Amino acid sequence: MRHLINITDFSTGEIESILDLADQMLSHPEKYRESQRGRILATLFFEPSTRTRLSFESAMLSMGGSVLGFATADSSSTSKGESLTDTIHTVSCYCDIIAMRHPKEGAPLAGSLISEVPVINAGDGGHNHPTQTLTDLMTIRREKGRLDRLTVGMCGDLKFGRTVHSLIGAMSRYEGVDFVLISPPELRVPDYVTSRLRAEGIPYTEAESMESVMDRLDVLYMTRVQRERFFNEADYIRLKDTYILDTDKLRFARDDLSILHPLPRVNEISVKVDADPRAAYFKQVKNGRYVRMALITKLLEQA
Repeated sequence: MRHLINITDFSTGEIESILDLADQMLSHPEKYRESQRGRILATLFFEPSTRTRLSFESAMLSMGGSVLGFATADSSSTSKGESLTDTIHTVSCYCDIIAMRHPKEGAPLAGSLISEVPVINAGDGGHNHPTQTLTDLMTIRREKGRLDRLTVGMCGDLKFGRTVHSLIGAMSRYEGVDFVLISPPELRVPDYVTSRLRAEGIPYTEAESMESVMDRLDVLYMTRVQRERFFNEADYIRLKDTYILDTDKLRFARDDLSILHPLPRVNEISVKVDADPRAAYFKQVKNGRYVRMALITKLLEQA
């Protein structure tokens, strides 16, 4: 039985296989409408989510399966004092696969050790978000035609951004990828991420100005400054508007730039950018449904 806790749990070959299946599902969804008939997905979301939870549910329903679960910790028995492991063990008796989001790093891993069915990490604190990474990889591959030989800029909250940490971990395994990390000093990528890049000889640049590096980028991955990760409200207010991508800044960008964002956005991308052909973040949302369909299929095949 396989789980997906960290994107590096899968080899690049396995990732390519999931992306290939997701592409097929996007092109021919009718072929898969009954493929998971009789199977049940449990969505255990101990932290608020819109896109991730609904995309998992949409993915399973699109394949003829069923969904059960909860959207907040308050509606689960953990509010009565039940342990996380007991919750996972219990729910795994009712379903065939679990998608779990939790505010504490490592919680999905702990759940996978006790679960009787595959567990998918749908985000754990500021640590990992591997299904968003699969979505990002699918979008980049569809937009650029490849996952190697790319300069990838990441901008905004790189300290707490679990999507950033997961994407760096995934793309660093492809040849010729160069990272440009754009953030204020307080929100830099954690040392455990950059130290691994240095140890593996993967090139990266840290910058505070978006405009100074824009012309280098094949992909720009924007992120919001996450209010829920700050202990100090004053720090959040001071940093929340540090980077705003607008049409003026895009004057410095390449014509074939691809702009991604895991969403939700606040104001870090102007709505005027939505009309730019380089904006790929709503394509990214659509891709998330199909990549999760493919992932669920692959994990259930191995269960």
